[in-house]
Amino acid sequence: MPSQLFSPLTLRGLTLAHRGWVAPMCQYSVRGADEPGTPNDWHLVHLGQFAAGGAALILTEATAVNAAGRISPRDTGIWTDEQAECWSRITDFVHRNGPGGTKIGIQLAHAGRKASTYWPFAAESGSVPAALGGWQTVGATAEPFGPLAAPQELDEAGIAGVIHDFRAAAARAVWAGFDTIELHAAHGYLLHQFLSPLVNTRGDAWGGSAANRSRLLLAVVEAVRTVIPDRMPLLLRISASDWARGGLEPDEVAAVALAAGERGVDLVDVSSGGAVPGVQIPLAPGYQVPFAARIRRATGLPVGAVGLISKTSHAEQIVADGDADAVLLARAALRDPHWWLRAAVDLGVDLPWVPQYERAAVTENF
Repeated sequence: MPSQLFSPLTLRGLTLAHRGWVAPMCQYSVRGADEPGTPNDWHLVHLGQFAAGGAALILTEATAVNAAGRISPRDTGIWTDEQAECWSRITDFVHRNGPGGTKIGIQLAHAGRKASTYWPFAAESGSVPAALGGWQTVGATAEPFGPLAAPQELDEAGIAGVIHDFRAAAARAVWAGFDTIELHAAHGYLLHQFLSPLVNTRGDAWGGSAANRSRLLLAVVEAVRTVIPDRMPLLLRISASDWARGGLEPDEVAAVALAAGERGVDLVDVSSGGAVPGVQIPLAPGYQVPFAARIRRATGLPVGAVGLISKTSHAEQIVADGDADAVLLARAALRDPHWWLRAAVDLGVDLPWVPQYERAAVTENF
C-alpha cells in the first residue's frame, strides 16, 4: 500500500509534500535586551535543520504579537518591522534548502498571565521582576497562574488591543514570507485563558457562557483572515481538554473549532492541558491522538496530531487510520533532524528528493 504519511496535503492554495511536520518548540534563545523578540542565528539553524531534513512544514516557536505577550524575555516576537525582516531571512533559507519543497509557518501567540517568566534553564524560576526586565502581565481575570505574579484583567480597550496586535502580526508574517499562520489557543496562554471556564470567570460579555468565552478567539480568527491572502491557510492550535474537573472537554472544544472553521480556520492542531497548574496528564506515545480523531469526526475539519509521536510506523498508522491528517513532531525532530528522510526510506517510499547518502544511512541502520 502507498504510504499515507508521505502523501501530499493541500490546504487552500498551499500544497504540502507530505503529512510529517515540525511542531512549535520554544527555544528561549533571543539575546540582548536592546533587541527584544528578534530571532537570530540560533533560530536560523534550529529551523533550517528541519528543512534540510525533509520536513514538509515547519512551525516556529510561539511568537509574541506584542512585547507583553512573550512567555519570557528570551522569546521571539513579530510586533516590529525589524523583527519581521529578521524572520524573512529564515523563511528564505527554508524555501531555498528544503529538498522536498519545505514550507514554513509562524505560530502567533500571547502568553497572557503565563508571560514574563524565567526561561526553563535559568538559575531562577517564576516571574521575572520588573527590575530585571520583567513586565506587568495581563489575563482574562486578575487571578494568577499558581505562584506567578498576578496579571491585570484585560478591559475592553485591552481586548481590542490584543485583536489589533494579532492582526498586525499576521500582516507582518505575510510580508516576511511565511506560508501559513497558526494561532496559539492552547497550553494556558491568553486565548486559552479566555476559553477555559477554570480561568475565565468574567461576568461580562467575554465570560460566562461557552459562546462568550470563545468570543476573543473567534474575533482574532476573523481579524487575521482580513489581512492574509485567501490562498493562505490558517491553522489553530487548541487544547482539547484541561484535564481537570469543570474544565474544557473535547465536545465543547470541537464546537469552538467548528465555529473557527466557519470563520476561516483550515486545520486544527490538537493538543491539551496547560490552563491550570497541578493536573495529572497520562503521558504516553500518541496520548492526544484520540482527541484529534474526535475533533476531526465532530467538525469535518482537517486536524494535526501531536504528543510523544516518534516511531515511523506510529506516524504512518495515525494518518492511515484517519485519526489525523498530519503528524507533528517535536522531541523526535530534535533527536533526529533528518527524521523525515529516514522515515521515507524506512517506509519504502521512493521520493526523488531523498538523497542517496540518506538512503544508504538508513539501510545500514535498519
